[in-house]
Amino acid sequence: MTATQDDMIAELQRANVDLQQRLDAALARRESDYNERIEHQAATIDVLLAMSASPEDPQPVFDLIAVRARDICGAYGVTVCEFDGSLLHWRASTGVSEDPAVREAAKAAYPTPPTRDLAPGRAILNRAIVHMRDHDTEPGLLRFSLTVKSSVVVPLMRGGVPIGTLHMGSRERGGFSDTQIELLKTFAEQAVIAISSAETYRALESRTRELSQSLDNLRTAQDRLVQTEKLASLGQLTAGIAHEIKNPLNFVNNFSALSTELVGEMNDVLAGAALDKKTRGELEELAQTLKSNLEKVVQHGKCADSIVKNMLQHSREGSGEHRPTDINAIVDESLNLAYHGARAEKAGFSIAFQRDLDPCLGMADIYPQEITRVLLNLISNGFYATTKRRAEVGDGFEPMLSAATKNLGDKVEIRIRDNGTGIPEGVKEKIFNPFFTTKPSGEGTGLGLSMSHDIIVKQHGGSIDVETEPGVFTEFKIVLPRASQR
Repeated sequence: MTATQDDMIAELQRANVDLQQRLDAALARRESDYNERIEHQAATIDVLLAMSASPEDPQPVFDLIAVRARDICGAYGVTVCEFDGSLLHWRASTGVSEDPAVREAAKAAYPTPPTRDLAPGRAILNRAIVHMRDHDTEPGLLRFSLTVKSSVVVPLMRGGVPIGTLHMGSRERGGFSDTQIELLKTFAEQAVIAISSAETYRALESRTRELSQSLDNLRTAQDRLVQTEKLASLGQLTAGIAHEIKNPLNFVNNFSALSTELVGEMNDVLAGAALDKKTRGELEELAQTLKSNLEKVVQHGKCADSIVKNMLQHSREGSGEHRPTDINAIVDESLNLAYHGARAEKAGFSIAFQRDLDPCLGMADIYPQEITRVLLNLISNGFYATTKRRAEVGDGFEPMLSAATKNLGDKVEIRIRDNGTGIPEGVKEKIFNPFFTTKPSGEGTGLGLSMSHDIIVKQHGGSIDVETEPGVFTEFKIVLPRASQR
């Protein structure tokens, strides 16, 4: 074999080795590309599964997007940002951003407008991929970690509008391959679908809550309307019954009073008649018994007449003008009216007042006349309870009544407290029942607290409660909505 032939064989062998190396490299690249695409498909499936698993909470979706984007391109660290149209918000990170110091420094920069000193800001402003192969050659770039030498930012686009960014960092200069960037672009499209679906679900949930609240409000208004209609019907019925009772009751009262006068005239006639002592004594005894009975009829007739008047007042339709009112002023006015009325009715009446009126209470939209009726009733009951306790305890007792108001934001609170006899537990449960009263016959109709309850609860949509300790105190708490409940 000649030297030329040896050279040719050696050349062929070298060519064969080179070809084998090229073939192996091509196969490796193909396998790498195949593996990357498989990884990309797996990442896409994972993100979509995360979206379906927790549609009400987008955070798991953001977290998984960061992890799978890192896996696709072998990044050192990944940050996911969301863009609301004006500000970039930090949503998730993995890799380098798990370093506490780096993470806190990076998160402190958000939310922020998209500016060119931040890599995600450049992608938002450019609406295109930003590939920085060497951070040292990027003037003005804000860097949170010197370990990251290069990076790529893929904008998340929806309908041509950026909604966020995927920011991948590498510890090597030179950046990412074209294949990796193409995979990231495709993955970003799936990420946008996941984020959009989570946003849609959140919007739907919010709308559902709003509709549910509106339905609850509508049902409440419907219940109040039904209750108002029932009260109106009951009021008409009550007024009709009261009117029917009032006429015969007037006859009973008038003729009872007239009969009492006639008994007196009869006694005058009998005084001049010639009667034996026994007969006169019997007639005088009968006349006295008749007069006593008639006086009781008059007394109870007046009590019945008072009940009828209260029934008519309770059933009347008009409630005055509904308007914004200074609650502190109406409480103070009611105290003064009740006090002067009590002094005019009973000479020597006295009681100490305490006022704790919240200066920030302000106005509430109410029927002033009706609320005044309620306050006068509660204050008068307080006067009665303290007077009764003073009669039981003696002169060492100091009657006291306090009025307090408080601003509750969209509501106002009024408290009326006395240190009178208090209310027994068994009685407390019945005090708002119509015609229930603990006062002696002729002193109470049992309609005051019932009317007060209807005015506060049914007319104004508020609440009235009582706290008490027998022999110590009674306190009524009224809560009224500040806005109109009409």
